[in-house]
Amino acid sequence: MVSELRLFVESTFQEKAQQYSAVLFSRGVVVNVECVEKLNARFLRLNPELALCVDADGLWLSAHGMKMQPDWSAEISRLKRASLKSEMIARACHLSEKPQLIDATAGLGHDSLLMAHLGAEVTLIERHPILFTLLEDSKSQAESDPFLSQVVARIHLVFSDSACYLKQQLEKNQMVDVIYLDPMFPQRDQNQQAIKKQAQVKKQMQLLHLLLPEDGEMDLGDHLLTLSRQIATRVVVKRPKYAVFLAEQSPDHQWQGDACRFDAYFQHDL
Repeated sequence: MVSELRLFVESTFQEKAQQYSAVLFSRGVVVNVECVEKLNARFLRLNPELALCVDADGLWLSAHGMKMQPDWSAEISRLKRASLKSEMIARACHLSEKPQLIDATAGLGHDSLLMAHLGAEVTLIERHPILFTLLEDSKSQAESDPFLSQVVARIHLVFSDSACYLKQQLEKNQMVDVIYLDPMFPQRDQNQQAIKKQAQVKKQMQLLHLLLPEDGEMDLGDHLLTLSRQIATRVVVKRPKYAVFLAEQSPDHQWQGDACRFDAYFQHDL
């Protein structure tokens, strides 16, 4: 896990950068704040290493000339088009019932944003301090948007390891309607689709891959599915269309799309 990074900022936003620095330090990340004359595309090309930046848009991550932040405001047009009938994720997660839902694999939070818009009360879990801080910043900005404020009111961010959080819920016998899993690094399927996809991933996902190493602690593995099935009425796993089943467990039902599918596992003992 990244524990020290440079943070580039123009002089106008130095105070804001110091605030982010303090928050990140409280979460175990040391940032070295560097004031720069102009935080533009040329500067990012000349400074290709993984770094944080602060400007009028808030906090974001950069590397190799690319920029990444959750940017929930960019999802507004998609949210306005979405409906319970049009979105496959809505059927898979039974969003018409306005469930209590845990998203245990936060990513950039876009799926959580969509599910909250369609009625779910979402608990969004993220353990990486930098990604959590980026999500926190996006939620804070969204709270001042007339459209998004109503949506993000149904999203609750939790800074925690997902497995630890789910174990705590199990120990307290706290059941939940839905747990949603979207492993960032899906297991290689028999057709090696994941390897092909690596060359096609969006720029934001490329930066996430730099921040979150595929091996070790960020490899979600199969244990989240096994744990989730003990406390959720329904567990939904988003997978590439041809990927193997998570934990080699066949789902009770599937929803198939052009590029991905949703595998659903139902709690039969409740």
